[in-house]
Amino acid sequence: MTGNVFKLALYTANADLGASTTAYTTAGESSGTNYTAGGIVLTNITPSFQGTTAYWSFETATFTNVSLTTNGALIYNTSGNRSVCVLNFGVNITKSAQNLVITFPADDATNAIMRIA
Repeated sequence: MTGNVFKLALYTANADLGASTTAYTTAGESSGTNYTAGGIVLTNITPSFQGTTAYWSFETATFTNVSLTTNGALIYNTSGNRSVCVLNFGVNITKSAQNLVITFPADDATNAIMRIA
């Protein structure tokens, strides 16, 4: 995955994201002050492996000083616009001129956000 650009886009509860989501879409994407459609670039995408499990995670992602409501997110690879992971926050998260911080799990074979065994 080194050399690819991964982004995190935010979505409302009305978005139709799930296992059949194959690409980034603006349909249902959150909008608001200081949020740019398409989301933000994620960092630390160097894959690792342990035993038969390949894994990777990302550094904490911060949407700075945003005013919006979100209920989930999409991680996607901008090379070819391919979806990688749909995240459902389970509740609406509303920020008003505040940072929205997304913290990913530990980068190891048991906890990383991306694991292939």
